[in-house]
Amino acid sequence: MKTPAQQQQTVRNLLDSQTQGVLATQHDRQPYTSLMAFAAAPDLRRIVFATYRATQKHANLLANPVASLLIDNRTNKPVDYHEAVAISAHGTVSEVEPTRRDELLQLFLRKHQELRDFVTADDCALLQLEVECYYVVSQFQNVVELRMV
Repeated sequence: MKTPAQQQQTVRNLLDSQTQGVLATQHDRQPYTSLMAFAAAPDLRRIVFATYRATQKHANLLANPVASLLIDNRTNKPVDYHEAVAISAHGTVSEVEPTRRDELLQLFLRKHQELRDFVTADDCALLQLEVECYYVVSQFQNVVELRMV
């Protein structure tokens, strides 16, 4: 069994190696998922992403800020059943506060330089998922909870 520090390193490695994840929000008590570019803070407590304000996911988050983000390293090959790792980050989403906007914008742009025009557009919201816990799934069915609070 891995130590909490080893679990954090597993999470860090996956967040650093992947560029997109699936954001799950809720609309009319139904799940709503969206593919999202993201960047994670060094302490793993915050994941930053962006969306236009006129999207369904943004409306969903305004109505209910509780969300999760799924990130995995699958290759779509049979070996994935034993070697792929998936994490589900659960927490609350809010717009990045003005005092941290530049810092978190740079964090996002270091990973997604090609999205500069999108993320700096006037109608784009820079959002943060404040992670309460990660669920780390490996070896097909090994699930570990990593609490961040």
